[in-house]
Amino acid sequence: MSEIYLQPQVLVVDDDEAMRDSLSCLLESEHLSCRLFASANDFLEFCAVPRVGCILLDIRMPGMDGMELLENLKEQGIQMPVIIISGHGDVPLAVRAMKQGALDFIEKPFKAQVLLDRVQCALESIQENSASSLKQYDLRNMFDALTSRETEIMELVAAGSTSKLIGIKLGISTKTVDTHRASIMRKLDVRNIAELVKKRMALLGKH
Repeated sequence: MSEIYLQPQVLVVDDDEAMRDSLSCLLESEHLSCRLFASANDFLEFCAVPRVGCILLDIRMPGMDGMELLENLKEQGIQMPVIIISGHGDVPLAVRAMKQGALDFIEKPFKAQVLLDRVQCALESIQENSASSLKQYDLRNMFDALTSRETEIMELVAAGSTSKLIGIKLGISTKTVDTHRASIMRKLDVRNIAELVKKRMALLGKH
């Protein structure tokens, strides 16, 4: 999970050197860290190691184009917000790219502030997702700390069973069940059954 702490970068993928340089100057003027790539293949090599950032992606490039790169990222499970940079005639293609998971698209020529605003939104979405991922990671660690017997009892408690019924079902004393319940509550850092159920639902991604 260490990758969620990496500093997000703006990753520019565009075969037009002048456009790359222009975007680099604009982003750095706002103190945004960026990396530049002249081709989709160069970018994929960079992504061989887990990265955190948003992608500014030109839709039309020689070799692997923006749409193919977007599909490649999806196949590899690389999840970063993508902003498509589209020429006037590329708008239908850019819309199709959004249906494939791109976050947004900007039509050329664009205003500098429009691009910066979209980039900031993308970076904020990364922070939100990172916070959510960290919370889920912490939850998983809590539940993984339970023994197999505690997990078994926790599921029965969450289902509404009393200590007496759990004891009968598992063939153990009510006192033993209560001892396990106390350990479960401590490990999960909850004060009552309602909080336990809430954390279990959050772990399962349910609300």
